[in-house]
Amino acid sequence: MSPRNIIEAALKSGLDIIGICDHNSCENVPYVKKSGENAGVLVKGGMEVTSKEEVHILAFIEDDEHLFTMQELIYEHLYGTNDDRLYGDQVIVNEDDEVMGFNRRLLIGAADLSVEDIVAQIHEFNGLAIASHIDRDSFSIISQLGFVPEGLQIDAYEVSNKNEMNTYTDDYSPLVTFSDAHKLQDIGKQFSHFYMDQATLEEMGKALNGENGRQLIL
Repeated sequence: MSPRNIIEAALKSGLDIIGICDHNSCENVPYVKKSGENAGVLVKGGMEVTSKEEVHILAFIEDDEHLFTMQELIYEHLYGTNDDRLYGDQVIVNEDDEVMGFNRRLLIGAADLSVEDIVAQIHEFNGLAIASHIDRDSFSIISQLGFVPEGLQIDAYEVSNKNEMNTYTDDYSPLVTFSDAHKLQDIGKQFSHFYMDQATLEEMGKALNGENGRQLIL
């Protein structure tokens, strides 16, 4: 899952835009962006943040400075050290696939922040907060809480298995589907179409809400 290999897999899958959301970290985002620029694939930066309730929330933030400020907040509330014998190395790799270092934090862990705190902070940075893989039995807002807290401003709900879409259409909107790829061969298995004027998160937000002709088509 190096930057170059990710971009090559995205090209083979015919993807124009991909999101990079490592667990509780964004340190690889700038390198994948550079690799994408070289190949013509637009990369949106983010993180898949784990709340203290063990809910996964995709945090997409346009501005890298704000994204890294969000990372600092997560790191301040993330405890423990990675055991590479159990979880493997957490490698930081540049656009030339050169190892730049290793992240020693326990990125598989949960930040000591509530779902509400995380979503509010994402929106503070004008980002999009998407509830991850709500069709799964673990680490989803449904599996962990059983409901969406009243007033929680989730921008979209991700269904990782497109065949399960109809199960959620009555209660959760808008729905998106992404590949949630942890392996190269999974990149592009699931995707969503965004019709918008520019390839920005602001425009994606408008597409999610069907504003001014922007559309989301699954």
